[in-house]
Amino acid sequence: MSTPSRTAPPTLTIAVLAKNEAHQIERCLRSAAFADEIIVVDSGSTDDTVAVAQRLGAKTYVHADWQGFAVQRNHLIAHATGEYIFFLDADEEITPALQAEIQAAVRSGERAVWKIEWSVVAYGKELKYFLSQSSLERLFRRDMIERFEGAVHEYAVLNEPAAPRHVMKARLRHFSRQSIKGSLQKLTQYAMLGAAKRAAAGKQGGVVRGLASGLAIFIRLYFLRLGFLGGGPGVLFCFFIA
Repeated sequence: MSTPSRTAPPTLTIAVLAKNEAHQIERCLRSAAFADEIIVVDSGSTDDTVAVAQRLGAKTYVHADWQGFAVQRNHLIAHATGEYIFFLDADEEITPALQAEIQAAVRSGERAVWKIEWSVVAYGKELKYFLSQSSLERLFRRDMIERFEGAVHEYAVLNEPAAPRHVMKARLRHFSRQSIKGSLQKLTQYAMLGAAKRAAAGKQGGVVRGLASGLAIFIRLYFLRLGFLGGGPGVLFCFFIA
């Protein structure tokens, strides 16, 4: 009498973007160790990021011809082999609670998209009361993604745009800002990418518009999203984003 065959559970790739993240990528990759496959696309690091990723067993590829976040995520898709793909950044960490939710979603086999919200760690302090700005699409059936678009604040173009969306209850821990120097570097990068994006869309900027927009964002983050409850780190976090 033959025993019924069991269908193997779907496989999961965790796909990581990194550049000069040797100081924190180990934490990120260890939190992703439960995946069937871990892929790192490095954007031309000058530190030991690639060596650390390789030492921890991640499949590591270098694409130093930076053309924006969407292009780098498309490289990740091209290298991935898992049926599901979870996108992770080197300054993020998957908590045990979120790991359990990701594994349950993969086991379900559902053709859907799962969103996450952040738990922010800034300047050495977790901003426990800060309300996440938005939910981000991070877990997909790989065969549903056609490509990513956008130099900054990139988004996935799906061949099933009406696929169900779910929001995971556990949060992804995001080590957003760790030093003033790093904050200034990130500010410069996003300001340049954002300006290029607006220019490509035929939109104008200017000093007055920039100051008004920054002030509005600071008020929203600091007061409405409870950044003030984070003390000094909360002030800095809201200031640099604004």
